[in-house]
Amino acid sequence: MAESKRHDFSRVKEVAATWQNVRQLLRSGDRGDLVPVVIPKDNRGYGFLFWFSMALFFLLSAVLAALSGSVMSAFWALPATFLSVIAAAIGAFSWWRQAIVEIEEGTTGILSSWGKIIATLPPGRKYLWFPWQKVDYIVDTSTEIPYTAPVLSTPTMENVPLKSIEFFLKFRIEEPVAFVRNIGASNFDTVLSSAVQDAIRRRSRRVETAKAYDLRGSDVGDMQEELNRQMKLYGVRITGANIPDVQLPDQYQQDLSTREKVAKELFAYEKEWELQSKRRTDGLELQIEQAKKERDAKRIRVREAINKARQDVALMLEEKKADAEKIRLEIETSGTAQLRAAENEAKALQSLGETYRDNRALLQYQLEQRRLEVAQILMLNAPRPVVITVPANGGGETSALTTLMLAQMLPNTLRHQQNESVALSSGNGGGASVREEAEGMLKKVIQEVGRRKG
Repeated sequence: MAESKRHDFSRVKEVAATWQNVRQLLRSGDRGDLVPVVIPKDNRGYGFLFWFSMALFFLLSAVLAALSGSVMSAFWALPATFLSVIAAAIGAFSWWRQAIVEIEEGTTGILSSWGKIIATLPPGRKYLWFPWQKVDYIVDTSTEIPYTAPVLSTPTMENVPLKSIEFFLKFRIEEPVAFVRNIGASNFDTVLSSAVQDAIRRRSRRVETAKAYDLRGSDVGDMQEELNRQMKLYGVRITGANIPDVQLPDQYQQDLSTREKVAKELFAYEKEWELQSKRRTDGLELQIEQAKKERDAKRIRVREAINKARQDVALMLEEKKADAEKIRLEIETSGTAQLRAAENEAKALQSLGETYRDNRALLQYQLEQRRLEVAQILMLNAPRPVVITVPANGGGETSALTTLMLAQMLPNTLRHQQNESVALSSGNGGGASVREEAEGMLKKVIQEVGRRKG
């Protein structure tokens, strides 16, 4: 019973009730149905005319009694006048009491005259003095009326019929005259339910079955705009709409439950994995922090070592600079001494060169003289030719005797010349030694002259 009740559409209807029940029906509905319009029962009648008629009768009786002139008539004139006043007062009170109409706050009354709608009545106390004027409808124009419309067996994109889609909306009657004149509450219920079913079926046709649950809480602004365009003619505005629930077919729902179970297990596994990863990450971050601290400590030690090394290097550089300065001074001192010695030697060589330059003529003379001596020695040591004259016999041929004598004399002659040369060489200090001495002296003179020129 509860299941069928939950799948029923909300029903909108209008109810005829007395003025005392108008508020309860508008606020609480009628047996679960929505009642945005109440037709008040007009209990007003023409009873006040009776009292006015009685007042007129007693008044006429008093007048007639006063005009008759009899004692009895005069005695009746005073009570008749009093009764006429009382009847008129009762009639006026009855007329005033029936003319009062109270419109509830948040509602609008629709006033008609002889069945024609002539005006709307705002909330508050109103007075309808004429019996032919009455309030035909009391319309709730301030409350957002909730409306539930579940649609059964609506197909999806794959033509799989969903078990149900529940659609919830709120509407407000903004133009009460257009509402009661064009459609009325009962007909509005039929039109609204048909429009909602059509909108939900169009929406479900665009959704895949696997994503049907995505309809829950989805944006239905387009559906609301379409419904507002349809309801605008009836003076109704849809103020809000959503899809609170979607139910899949039982078999598909079981499969989906299995998928959800697997998804939950996967999610739990992922959470556990994330927790383990976070623990590992935290451990690694702790190790990294420790490594950073160790690195910073090492950097501090390295900086201290670098500063100490810089100090040592600075001291060593100072010592090296002092040693270099000392060596520089020693080198400068030694260089200065060597420079001075070289300058002295240069001066001596310059003096010697000037002396050689002065003795150049003498050296040239000695050179020429030595050349002459060497030429004389070479001339004396030169080989002498042996001339043999052979007499010719008449035939111009050499005789055997002559040839024999020539062969005996030629070695002796050559040996004699060699002895003379040796003797001459030994007597003059040796020709070869004289020649070598002359050539050596000549080379020295030539080298000295070339050095001076250079």
